[in-house]
Amino acid sequence: MPRKIKHIIKLLRPKHYIKNLLLFVSITFNQSLLDISVLARVLCGFIAFCSISSAIYIFNDIHDVEQDRQHEVKKNRPIASGAISVKLAYIIAFGLFITALAINLLCGFSWQAMAIMLVYFVCNLGYSLGLKNIPFLDIVLLVMGFMLRVLYGAAIIGSGVSAWVYLTVISLSFYLGLGKRRNELKKSKGETSTRKVLSFYSFEFLDKFMYLCLTLAVAFYALWSADAEIVVKYGTDKLIWTVPLVIVLLMKYSADIESNSYGDPVDVITHDKVLVLLSFVFALVLFGLIYIPGLR
Repeated sequence: MPRKIKHIIKLLRPKHYIKNLLLFVSITFNQSLLDISVLARVLCGFIAFCSISSAIYIFNDIHDVEQDRQHEVKKNRPIASGAISVKLAYIIAFGLFITALAINLLCGFSWQAMAIMLVYFVCNLGYSLGLKNIPFLDIVLLVMGFMLRVLYGAAIIGSGVSAWVYLTVISLSFYLGLGKRRNELKKSKGETSTRKVLSFYSFEFLDKFMYLCLTLAVAFYALWSADAEIVVKYGTDKLIWTVPLVIVLLMKYSADIESNSYGDPVDVITHDKVLVLLSFVFALVLFGLIYIPGLR
């Protein structure tokens, strides 16, 4: 039984919950992170989104089980390896889906929040069922996954998303998605049977647009940090000093995805202690400038 539980936990892909931290973008920039009641709502939303994202991961593993068995890494996933049966996987996925919906209803989240979560589910279900094999649409759906997390986090606290934040997240998401495809192409070594969409991409194309999106992300973040309204809102003009830290952080990430990795954002971040440290320092400095008057 303990081994079965271990396989079930692995099936949920809990390390990918780091992506769901994007739900905290709006509450952070709205200076509501220290408001216990608001924070509690976002934490409930975080649990709901972790549930529905795990349901999607399971549906994806069920659909791709035969292809995963031919993949050098994915063959060790619980369903592909036979550690978890397809029937049990369906039961777990359905339970997680119901859990996510129940949390939304019990917490009284807005219909917009529920709609965003369902859009996320439908888009990612479509991705798993074959849309990931359509060039460009596969990357667009990856980007939508990141952006919908930000929008969901805003919806559950009744907040909006500023234009600069929207543009920064979108640009950075395209960079991450293109980088993921780049390294999958590199690892495939021309063998694209397990990921057919890779045959439509080239290193030249992916590199060109990957770094275009990276440049845009840094530019949009810099413009946000120097925006007159932002300076007035937070009472500081020091946010612009975080731009070099963002550049260094993204330089380190870029170095990682151009090395021997699959380019998955979660794997890249969690396997690089320096990158984790840089991310922590950036978050700490940003928090200090937004929330601690003495640092402004």
